[in-house]
Amino acid sequence: MPERRRDSLTGPPPPPNRRTVLRVALVLVIALAGARSSAGVLTLPVETRTLANGLRVLVHPDHSAPVVSSYVFFRVGSRNENVPRTGMAHLFEHMMFNGGKRFGPGVFDDMIEGSGGSTNGYTSRDLTAYVNNFPREALDTVLALEADRLGHLAITAQNLEQERGIVMEERRLRIDNDVGGTMFERLYLHAFERSPYRWNTVGFMADLALITLEDARRFFATYYAPNNAVVVLAGDVEAADAFARVERAFGRLPRHEPPAPVSAEEPAQDGERRVAVRKRAELPALLVGWKAVRAVDPDRAPLDVLVKLMTGGESARLTRNLMRDHELVTTVGADLQWGIDPELFTLYAQARPGRHVDDIVARVDAALARYARETVTPAELDTARRQLRADFVKGLKTVSGKANQLGFFEVVFGDHRAMSGLLEQWDAVTADDVRRVAATYLRPAQRTLVVLDPQPAAPGATAPADPAGGR
Repeated sequence: MPERRRDSLTGPPPPPNRRTVLRVALVLVIALAGARSSAGVLTLPVETRTLANGLRVLVHPDHSAPVVSSYVFFRVGSRNENVPRTGMAHLFEHMMFNGGKRFGPGVFDDMIEGSGGSTNGYTSRDLTAYVNNFPREALDTVLALEADRLGHLAITAQNLEQERGIVMEERRLRIDNDVGGTMFERLYLHAFERSPYRWNTVGFMADLALITLEDARRFFATYYAPNNAVVVLAGDVEAADAFARVERAFGRLPRHEPPAPVSAEEPAQDGERRVAVRKRAELPALLVGWKAVRAVDPDRAPLDVLVKLMTGGESARLTRNLMRDHELVTTVGADLQWGIDPELFTLYAQARPGRHVDDIVARVDAALARYARETVTPAELDTARRQLRADFVKGLKTVSGKANQLGFFEVVFGDHRAMSGLLEQWDAVTADDVRRVAATYLRPAQRTLVVLDPQPAAPGATAPADPAGGR
């Protein structure tokens, strides 16, 4: 997901009753991983309110420490862009730290860090989020800072040129001069034809150069509005008091016309696509992407489980097959991104010295054919579910993690309460479900292969970065 990590990592939620409070207890039943599994219960109380200007507010009280985490999520990511103006959402992640009407340039960082806190931001294909972690006494200061930049951001020619240069350098570092970054960019560009998920959140270099001051102001006016935002507060706060403070800070900001809906409809893929990447590297590598589903699709849960069945640890079938049984790869890992629009199911593998990518593809095909025709064992299913539960719980260990998850579900799933059914969905996945989704989605005709063809280093050049995991 550069300096101070200003980096990258819309279906709005159902409209609640205005100026009412909805108390939701998300009870997540966690089966703890390990040989002696025991049941635990994690209760995540959340109170919500929508201000008259459309600002959605979520509050999760947690008095375990005198700290608060605030996230402001905007329903704008790279999916809301178009060629030739890609990279706008990520550019504004940087622009938002340039001051407003009440607080000038550099004040945001200085005031939060001066209060003993920290601030950050990230951009994805679906959203942009601004993160602050701070002592509870600084809550009013943080809310005032956030409201000032939302209502009165300084969008000047000087600020635009400054941040444009930083983002261009970030693109060079993370994509143009990075093997893994290049491979993932090529994958999405060739896997998708019409979906705005095609381009990386950083945007194309030529597009970044074209962004004008008027483009920036129009983008900000369209997407940076109270009715396109979600404020999440987690930590040492009481809901009623937090709502009153948010109302004082944000309540006078006007709502805007809602943004236009995004069309991500893709034509059917009629065959395998293969792309070669020729860059300096030590070893060949393979990156595969299959057309998958939206986060809210019923087949997402079985695909989540299949990720773990394939490469969830050294004992997982595909990991064992490629790494131990046939000694073809040094690294292998599968993943499924959760998105508002249909995403990709991906597999990355780095070849061992002397091994060929075609041998890896053949073994992957054989393994996927087995998943499509044979039943996985109950023990394999239980292991995959435990791994998914453990990964999910790790993201809820801190108030910042909980605030992040709440906002993510509110924006991407359309409702933060979708968290409450997540574990139940995984537990309901059967062996037949796994077989069905493997046969339906992980077909050669629906995949795109990116093959790294390593190029020799120029005399006297430094060693390249390892492409493994370079997302």
